[in-house]
Amino acid sequence: MKKAILFFIAILLINYTYSQKKKKEERLDKNGLIVKNAPLNQENFDINPLAPAKAAFYSAILPGLGQAYNKRYWMIPVIYGGIGGSIYAYDFNNKKYNSFLTAYKLDKAGKPHQFENLDSTALERGINGYKKQRDLWLFITIGVYILNIVEANVDAHLPNKKMNTNLSYKPSFTIDPVTNKMNYGANVSFKF
Repeated sequence: MKKAILFFIAILLINYTYSQKKKKEERLDKNGLIVKNAPLNQENFDINPLAPAKAAFYSAILPGLGQAYNKRYWMIPVIYGGIGGSIYAYDFNNKKYNSFLTAYKLDKAGKPHQFENLDSTALERGINGYKKQRDLWLFITIGVYILNIVEANVDAHLPNKKMNTNLSYKPSFTIDPVTNKMNYGANVSFKF
C-alpha cells in the first residue's frame, strides 16, 4: 500500500514539472529586419517543397547521394554496406549455383566433376538451394536500393514537419471492477 501511495504522489508531481519551454531567439523577418525574442514555430522555418523529390532523385542516380543532400552523411556507409553485402551474398550463391549446375551436367554425361562424393539427387538439391538463395539475395539487393530512395525522400520531408514542443502527460488511475485493485496508466499526447 505504501508503494502505491508513493507511486501516486510521484505521478502527481510529474504533472508539475515541465521539461520543455518555448525557445525565444533573434530571427530575421520577411523584410530582413531583426526580431528579438520571437518564439520558434512553423512559420519561422523555410520550407523547400522540392527537397524530397531532389533527394529521392539523387539517391536513385547514385545510392547515398540523397543522404548527402540531406546532410545525413552517417547513412552513406550503412547504405553501401547493405548494398555491398547483399551483392556479395548474391555473387557467392550464384557461383555456388553455377558450380553445382556444371557438376550436375558433368555427372549426367558420366564425366568427373569437383563433387565426386555427391550423387545426382544431392547435386539437384544443391542447385535448387543455391538458386533460391541467389534469387532471394537479388530481391534483397533491389529492396535495399529502393529503401535507400525512400529513406532519402522521407528524411527530406521531416525538416518541413516541425512538431509543436508542447507535450502533455496525464496519469490515469482506474479501479478494476473484477479484482477491486487499482490500475495505473499514462497518456502522452502530442499537439500538432
